[in-house]
Amino acid sequence: MLSSSDNELLTKVGPGTPMGSMMREYWMPAMVSTELPAPDCDPVRVLLLGERFIAFRDSSGKVGMLAAQCPHRGASLFFGRNEEGGLRCVYHGWKFDVSGRCLDMPNEPIESNFKDKVRARSVPVVERGGLVWAYLGSQEEPPPLPALEFFDEELSETRSINVFQINCNWLQALEGDIDTSHFGFLHVGHLGNDAAPEGTFLRHMLEDRAPRYKVVDTEFGSSYGAYRPAGSDEETYWRIAHYLFPFYTMIPTGLLGSSKTVTARVPLDDEHTMVYLATADEVPSDLAIGAETYENLRLLPNTTDWHGRFRSARTLDNDFEIDREAQRSGRSFTGLDSVPLEDRAMTESMGPVLDRGGEHLGSSDVMVIRVRRRILRALRTFVDSGELPPGANEPDLYRQRSGGVVLPTGADWLAATQGLRDGTEEPTTDPALAAGV
Repeated sequence: MLSSSDNELLTKVGPGTPMGSMMREYWMPAMVSTELPAPDCDPVRVLLLGERFIAFRDSSGKVGMLAAQCPHRGASLFFGRNEEGGLRCVYHGWKFDVSGRCLDMPNEPIESNFKDKVRARSVPVVERGGLVWAYLGSQEEPPPLPALEFFDEELSETRSINVFQINCNWLQALEGDIDTSHFGFLHVGHLGNDAAPEGTFLRHMLEDRAPRYKVVDTEFGSSYGAYRPAGSDEETYWRIAHYLFPFYTMIPTGLLGSSKTVTARVPLDDEHTMVYLATADEVPSDLAIGAETYENLRLLPNTTDWHGRFRSARTLDNDFEIDREAQRSGRSFTGLDSVPLEDRAMTESMGPVLDRGGEHLGSSDVMVIRVRRRILRALRTFVDSGELPPGANEPDLYRQRSGGVVLPTGADWLAATQGLRDGTEEPTTDPALAAGV
């Protein structure tokens, strides 16, 4: 159980908050590159950690993100003209490039040098992996981008990005990713023990829905191994997954060593989160990111308001269109027709920002507890000493893999999987055994 003060520390991300300040020391996904489809296209409103920006792609194709208000009189740059290498405020014609430099100030005398003294606030921006990344932190020289393996792959059938917005705080969404025991109920609770072939990962899970856990702190965050029998006393099935600072998870979907899946839960503000699910799996699984299951979120067309991007048609307001007959008949445990929809319904039903003072945590919540403590410890160190948080300047720490594996019973799970987790060892398990989990 968290105190109200610790809960506030973890969940508030706006300017000047401790968590918001720490998160700003990392590069973070701000938007999908295709939201700015061409040079001089329409500007886009972008909300990030409670701050408002206007993103635009200039005439050369370079992306910039400027503070939403013009530094002259505060009019919104969203209404600006994107033309000839800059964004021009239509109120008085002041024009700014992607770095915030004022290029033109046509309502000032021609001999005036005032435009050289005024800048719009801009943040460093780079494009990589199909995403626009922004750095809002304090370092004069931005740190390197995290070296996620996703960046190494070209767009293909096995490399994809799915993006959607959820209406709750970033932490409660992230905690769903690191809670593996819910899978056996929320997602496959309607399946009997014999619903999957013997020897498959799914069969092991169905036969034992209450795994035991090992959790460790790591240089990049925290990791867990959830383990249960693999059909005999001689072998154990492990689901190994990670939390990586500040808001990334690698869930145990697929085969350990082949799965390169990462999820970013990026706070737009305290009550809205943009989810970026990126995968470059060598072997797609039934639940891999990019599978048709994500299409069931039924995203609405983007609008131009601050929360208008990547919204689902299914929300708490319409009960996520739950099918009670499917629930009663046993066709579905939940009556919700996709894994992402089930996850969203649970985390959003907690409210915009969960008051964790009323929780009753059990042994299955050990990873959730560990991650909260890990973040709080790093946060207090950052506030007290100014020391950069874990991973902020160490991009290679993000080269991790998650997934399932069968090990001899009694094996050291960390030592036995080192090469699979860091990608230096190829898995020998038949990928078909990992299908469905």
